[in-house]
Amino acid sequence: MTTPRGRVRIGISGWRYAPWRGVFYPEGLAQRRELEYASRCFHSIEINGTFYSLQRPESFRLWRDETPDEFVFAVKGSRFLTHLKRLKDVETPLASFCAQGLLALGPKLGPILWQLPPNFRFDAQRLRGFFELLPTDTTQAEKLARRREVTLMKGRSVLKAKGEHALRHALEVRHESFLVPECTALLREFNIALVVADTARKFPFVGDVTADFVYIRLHGDEELYASGYGDEALDTWARRIRTWRTGGVPNDVPRIERTRPARRPRDVYCYFDNDAKVRAPFDARGLMKRLGG
Repeated sequence: MTTPRGRVRIGISGWRYAPWRGVFYPEGLAQRRELEYASRCFHSIEINGTFYSLQRPESFRLWRDETPDEFVFAVKGSRFLTHLKRLKDVETPLASFCAQGLLALGPKLGPILWQLPPNFRFDAQRLRGFFELLPTDTTQAEKLARRREVTLMKGRSVLKAKGEHALRHALEVRHESFLVPECTALLREFNIALVVADTARKFPFVGDVTADFVYIRLHGDEELYASGYGDEALDTWARRIRTWRTGGVPNDVPRIERTRPARRPRDVYCYFDNDAKVRAPFDARGLMKRLGG
């Protein structure tokens, strides 16, 4: 009898890096075709530009059209909300974030990643207020997008989704104060994944399952954003992912809580962010190979 299992998507964080040209990307490949090429190599890619600034609708439409039908994007949440506003009084900027073109991705819109700064301490009340604003499906996202900052978003908004589907959110924390059961309980209440982040021991590394999917970011196991993953490390991550996708919990990943979640298949998203020395795309390929492509 086959064990039920979720879908695994392995990918990279961003795709436009000059050092990758002629190393990962074939020599002479036009820059405008890099996403087309990368999306044929991986199941998913994180869009990083949305972290730094609002993008334009035509960019999202282009990204949608350049990628295969089964491809999925993860979208990194705006640092204006997480780092500058620090999740306080963010309804209007969150609406503008949703209106910038996310809805144009249609079914290719995957999880939305919210990365908190290292000096952001756990604040249950502030987090709850933010989580209550997050849309859980495209219908809610449409309603929220209409509350955008109209002047800022004039002529650059998408307010209608291409199809209706659920939305997923993941939270990447970087302060030890989050390592309390109150945090995991809050995330579980809103079905938000606590990101499993490998950061060369610089930031918290925990694997509590708090949602119906698992979100992994591999920033480098020895040097942040730079070091590659060797055969042993990739074997380890492949084993962990097999466990998560069938509803289990790896015993070698620290957890905040002792209790184990109900066993059910879970989708797994895993992104390599060790791009500085052109390791990410090759490590992603290595992990995909171990998991059957």
